[in-house]
Amino acid sequence: MKKLNWLVLAMLLTVIPALQSCDDSDGFSIGDIGRDWATVRVIGGGTYYLEGDKWGTMWLAASDVWGYRPVDGERVVCYFNPLYEDFQGYDFAVKLERVSRILTKEVEDLTAENEAEYSNDPVVIWQNDIWISGNYLNLVFQQNVPVKEKHRVSLVRNTTIEYPNDGYIHLEYRYNTYNNLSGYWMEGAVSFNLSSLKIDENTKGLKIKFKTEKGDEEKVFDLKSIGTPETVSRISSPDMSSAKLK
Repeated sequence: MKKLNWLVLAMLLTVIPALQSCDDSDGFSIGDIGRDWATVRVIGGGTYYLEGDKWGTMWLAASDVWGYRPVDGERVVCYFNPLYEDFQGYDFAVKLERVSRILTKEVEDLTAENEAEYSNDPVVIWQNDIWISGNYLNLVFQQNVPVKEKHRVSLVRNTTIEYPNDGYIHLEYRYNTYNNLSGYWMEGAVSFNLSSLKIDENTKGLKIKFKTEKGDEEKVFDLKSIGTPETVSRISSPDMSSAKLK
């Protein structure tokens, strides 16, 4: 009987701390789910953490994600259960629930010799679905998905044009469908790394030009007012859409 009582006591001592950690007074509970666009930061040996655009650095204290191979600098949409705040040098410790890859690319140079590779097919981008965060230009757009050939999305410096010296860095978003369209529409997503741009104290911001069915449009980003709109977290299936892009 004494052995049984000690066994029960040991079980209670194990369960009580877990119950206490779920207390709402700690700020988080098992049911709390966060979502963020983030950049993967690989430490080594398959170990990595996430640098969220809103949440900051997140250490993966636990994970329900299996088979994911982290790529340093890759952009993802992540779903997680926040566990602790200010954890060993990280902004949060989290339990990763799901991670979806986002096609991640660099800014490229468009020249007279390679312009045909980028093409300039019209793209459908809803309001607030193009933004800068985490030092990346992020886009969610409506894609008439291909039958076979992956569509190409690019952010380029157009060296064939002399842009005005207005304090802004001028870039173009180029879309190449290769005239391979299925008639079936879904969301596409891409992030472009802006770290190669020469931004200094005299840079006012970025001007991004892209083509729509109605003609050319330009999105202006002032460095002093760059922020992440709340609507961007609605993307439904980035894994599927990214599979149709290159």
